[in-house]
Formats: sequence, C-alpha cells, structure tokens
Amino acid sequence: MDVILMERIEKLGQMGDVVSVKPGYARNFLLPQKKALRATKDNLARFEQERAQLEADNLQRRDEAQKVGEKLDGMTVTLVRQAGEGGQLYGSVNSRDLADAVTEAGVTIERRQVALTAVIKTLGLHPVRVQLHPEVAVTITANVARSEEEAQTQIESGRVVTAEDLRQAEEAAEAEIEAVVEAVDQEETTTDEAAEGASGDAEAPQESDEQPKDA
Repeated sequence: MDVILMERIEKLGQMGDVVSVKPGYARNFLLPQKKALRATKDNLARFEQERAQLEADNLQRRDEAQKVGEKLDGMTVTLVRQAGEGGQLYGSVNSRDLADAVTEAGVTIERRQVALTAVIKTLGLHPVRVQLHPEVAVTITANVARSEEEAQTQIESGRVVTAEDLRQAEEAAEAEIEAVVEAVDQEETTTDEAAEGASGDAEAPQESDEQPKDA
C-alpha cells in the first residue's frame, strides 16, 4: 500500500514522502495514528496545499521537544522493585512505570513516548530511549533496584547489586559492630582495673615515722 507520510518515520521516510508499506502496518498503525494518508490523488493534492502549514507546525513541535530533551537527556530514574537473589524481578517495569517515574522527576512525558522494546525484568541500569518527536529522541537510564540504597550503589559502581554483594555488606556491617563492641568492652575493662588499683592504694596501711619506745 502506498501512503503519504505526515511526519518523519524512522527507517521509512520524511514528511511528504510517498512510500510503500505493508497493508497491515498502514491500517493498524500509520493511518489510525494519523502519521500517514493513503496516497490517493485527492490526498496528494490536499497535502501539497497544506504542506507549508504542516511543516511550520512540525517545526514548532520539534523545537518544543528539543527543549524538553535538554532536560531529559541523561536523566536517571530509580524504580524500587522486589527481586530474587539472581536479580530477576517479581514482576516487571513497563513503559507506563517509566513515564510515571520521569514525570515524578519533573519532566512530563507520555507512555507512548517511551520506546521500550520489551519490559524490564531484571535489576540493574537499563538505557531507555524516549521519542519526544519524530526527529528528537533522547536516552534515559532506568535504575531498577531493591531499595534506594542499592540504587545508589548501582550508580556508583555501574553494575547491579548481587546477592553476594549484600552478604558481604552484611558481614562487613557485623564485623564493624563487633569491633565497636570489643573496643567498648576493652575500654570498660581498663577503666575498672584502674579504679581497682586506685582503691587498693587507698586501703594499704601507711608506715609510721614514730620510733617504738623502750620498755
């Protein structure tokens, strides 16, 4: 099926191009989304009449998208999810979750703008493409972790926090607590010994300077 593109379509063409596509793609996506028109004689004439206004409208939308993209590009959003030891999520992160997270971070986007090819099912740092306009796309990072603390660790280390990392962190924390307790016990023992020594010196009998008298 031949269609007239009403906007730039990646890997397909620019606005105004007449391209041939599969009928199902046209009927299910391009035509209902108003991204294209059937390439009939009337539609071609209509497009040429409206081309200048369509291009001006597209330019305005592109400029607005670029401004949003400057705020959004490189953003990292944290999504806290439960997961097993192997890092597999008990559920998934989808485009709606990501759109909500970005909006909460201060930049409003729609679910349809999140170009997620498949839902996220594992912990870690996941690059996600956001299509703000047919000619403007940016990349954000979805930081999926079990907690805010783990999310921070993943950002600092650049890798997912594993079950082994958690065990090592717990062991290090326990060792630190034990060291503090041992230091406190040792300090209390030293203090007690010093106090006992001072008490013993005070109770010891003192030698008299007087000489015994002769009977």
